[in-house]
Amino acid sequence: MNRKKLLVIVDYQNDFVSGSLGFPGAEALEGILCAKIDDAHANGDDIIFTMDTHLDDYLYTQEGKKLPVPHCIRGTQGWNLYGRVAELAEPHPLLEKNTFGSKVLFGYLLQAPTYDEIELAGLVSNICVISNAVIAKAAQPEARIVVDARATAAPDNAMNEKVLDVMEGLQIEVTNRA
Repeated sequence: MNRKKLLVIVDYQNDFVSGSLGFPGAEALEGILCAKIDDAHANGDDIIFTMDTHLDDYLYTQEGKKLPVPHCIRGTQGWNLYGRVAELAEPHPLLEKNTFGSKVLFGYLLQAPTYDEIELAGLVSNICVISNAVIAKAAQPEARIVVDARATAAPDNAMNEKVLDVMEGLQIEVTNRA
């Protein structure tokens, strides 16, 4: 029996790796994410990339007022996907989102065939990864929702561990936890 799987690479963009909101260790995810993308290609799995996307008025938005650091402004270098992940993104869908969770991903998952598994990887674990994992769980509640602990991170390791606990409490399977 063929199992249908979706890999969602969340916001692995320059500003979250080496730019205005970059943090030590984020660049180390590149090899892991590329291996996951290569495996998904080899297995014929579906792949989607989300992209945090803001406009020049970012500082006037609700998010910008609470996190006053311009980042992922559409068309800037910081908005682009990072490193080799950018090369592997074509021809897969790039879903722009102006907030933590992707409404477009939710709509896609409602219309898509039922997946047996939806895996999320990327940045940042305690904001956008968890938001989109919850969206995936809501859109396809019978799918196995998975987050590989090696393939996500946050600037604060303690916060990263807490969010992995929260995801497990939401019946999101967290694999490869130390």
